[in-house]
Amino acid sequence: MAAGITVPADEELWSAIADPSRRQVLDLLVSHGAVSASWLAGRVPFTRQAVSKHLVVLERAGLISRRKQGREVLYQVEAERLDQAARAMAELAAQWDQRLGAIKRLAEAAHAENKIAHAENKTRNPDEH
Repeated sequence: MAAGITVPADEELWSAIADPSRRQVLDLLVSHGAVSASWLAGRVPFTRQAVSKHLVVLERAGLISRRKQGREVLYQVEAERLDQAARAMAELAAQWDQRLGAIKRLAEAAHAENKIAHAENKTRNPDEH
């Protein structure tokens, strides 16, 4: 598990980034810096109310933070948390690569054994084939 990320935090993180609409909001924040919910709502195909709900989930997961600037609330990405998330995802991907590699090796070994057994069976019983 990546340093600094606990299991409950992982659940919040995976839940937060699982939704394509939240990823779209997060992408906009990454590319445009600190912006308001209204600004975000003008660039996505869903309502400002939906944007606000997505922002709450992203903030709860620690991926973004907000600050007040005058009468406006601006949201921005928490770079350290996003880096942690990227590391956690890379680690998870590496674990799956190892698992898939093991499955592939097992399948290849079973296939090779089947070919050998089939060839031996043909040699012992040529009339049956």
